[in-house]
Amino acid sequence: MKSSESIKTISQSLVKAQKEMSAAKKGSANPFFKSKYADYNSVLEACKDALNNQGIVILQPHKTIIEGESQVAFVETVLLHESGEFVSSETKIEVAKKNDPQALGSAISYARRYGLQSLVSLPTSDDDDGEKAMSRKSASDFKAKSNDKKEEKPAEEKRTRFKNATKTGVL
Repeated sequence: MKSSESIKTISQSLVKAQKEMSAAKKGSANPFFKSKYADYNSVLEACKDALNNQGIVILQPHKTIIEGESQVAFVETVLLHESGEFVSSETKIEVAKKNDPQALGSAISYARRYGLQSLVSLPTSDDDDGEKAMSRKSASDFKAKSNDKKEEKPAEEKRTRFKNATKTGVL
């Protein structure tokens, strides 16, 4: 994160703005993953008025820098206060397909959305607490496995086996 030399005034304004912000609504559908997400407009709608009411404007220019022999593109999200103070952060633009303008536009939108959401600490309407980022199985997978085991050996069958074992002196 970068900032102006002083961030005293913008910090106070950000606290007030965050108190006014609501969660970004997940109103867009991702048909590939069969999930919903908060698009850029939803993120902007959840925070822009609150920030503007406190004298803060959102700027999101993109830039390209040279790293070795490669060009790396970023979206810089800047929160600029009317006092001149600012805070900013950069989000790398990852393009899925080179030389594809639609892929570039999508990657820029993605970087703008996550850059802004991160900088203002904006939650989405149904945060899963990082569950989808984990590699563990879902609760429904565990339920299915436990149900499979129950079907394999019902309680009555277990009782019968226990009785037979006690009669024969195995237990």
